[in-house]
Order: sequence, then C-alpha cells, then structure tokens
Amino acid sequence: MSLFKKSLLLVFLLLVVDQAIKIWIKLNYNLDENYPILEVLFGIQGGEWARIHFTENKGAAFGWLIGGDIGKLILSLFRIIAIAALIWYLHKISSLKFPKIARFGVALILTGAVGNMIDSAFYGLIFSSSTHSVATLFPEGGGYAGFLYGSVVDMFHFPMFNGTAPTWFPDWSWWPWKPGSYMSFFPYIFNFADSTITIGVLIIIVFRKKFIELNKAEKQMQ
Repeated sequence: MSLFKKSLLLVFLLLVVDQAIKIWIKLNYNLDENYPILEVLFGIQGGEWARIHFTENKGAAFGWLIGGDIGKLILSLFRIIAIAALIWYLHKISSLKFPKIARFGVALILTGAVGNMIDSAFYGLIFSSSTHSVATLFPEGGGYAGFLYGSVVDMFHFPMFNGTAPTWFPDWSWWPWKPGSYMSFFPYIFNFADSTITIGVLIIIVFRKKFIELNKAEKQMQ
C-alpha cells in the first residue's frame, strides 16, 4: 500500500470515530443536555471540569459563527475547497516521502475538515431536529435542513475554572471576560474533528522548519 493510501486509511478510521461519537450524541441527547463525562461513561459522580454538553452550531470550529444562510453556504464551499487542497497536498508530500509526522499532521487536519463537512452537508437531511426531543434518523417528512445547511454537532466541554473575572482584566470589546463578570476558562464546546484539526495545525507549526527544509531540498533536485 502506498504512503498516500495509508494516510487516507488513517483519515477514514479517524472519521469513523468522529461520526460514531456525533451520531451517538444525536440519537441519545436533547440539545443543550449537559453531564459530567465520568457520569456518562462510568456512572461516577464528580469531574465537573470535563463535560458532555450537546450543542449544534452553524459556523466554524469551537462554535465560532458565520452569520446567516449566505455565511453558512460560504463556509461549506470553503470547506470543500480546503478538503480538495488538503487531499492534493497529502498526495504530494506522500509521493515525496515526507516524514511520517508531516503526513500525520496533514491527515489530522483533513480528518477534521471532512468530519465537520459531513455534518454540514448531510445531518440536516438525515436527522430530525434535536431542539425539543432526541433526534431520529431518517425521519418521516425529511430532516431539519437542506443539503449543506446542516449544523455541526459539538459535545466536549472542559470548563476547568469557573469564577469571577478579576477587576484588573481589560474591558476590550473582543475580550471574552469582562472585569467582575462570571468567567469560565476555556468555554468553547468542540468535537473530535475540531480536536484533530487543532492537533494537526500544532504539528505543522512545531515541525514547520523541517518541512521547509525538505521543500527546499526538493526544489534543488528539480
């Protein structure tokens, strides 16, 4: 099996994990249900800092929103272009026999892009809404949204610190924690696909010098 096919196999296996988690959440939880992970998995009380919190977002990773139906369509089209570019780049670095860590990083980013794209493209077609009850698969009368207009399923929440923001915090408009207001450290709710994108990007950043050196060596050989 070629290096490219091995990388695609890794992407496929990770996608199975991503979609299995999301489908399980959709078929077992109402929107906004929120429980400690230890309680969900093992029936153990405690661990408030690690939670399953079912949300759906129409925007980008970690719940960052792109406004309106036009914004949603633009985001979906961007994901499609990004996926095509990532597949091309993964094929290129595989054919050039870049180190495993490089292919692993790109494969992780590709996994996240495809995973969230699946939600956006198909979940609105195959699931009923989770707003007032647990969703059903392939509901009579169709799903809750059209092609490319589905919402991405998020579920992991790690509010590691909850309390009051210090009065010396800045009062900038973009700053999430206003002085004296309630704050939750790392308030974002995310999914497995978001995690693979984040880890993949970190790998690319950490090993970027190595990738640049290999790219220069390749050009010198041409």
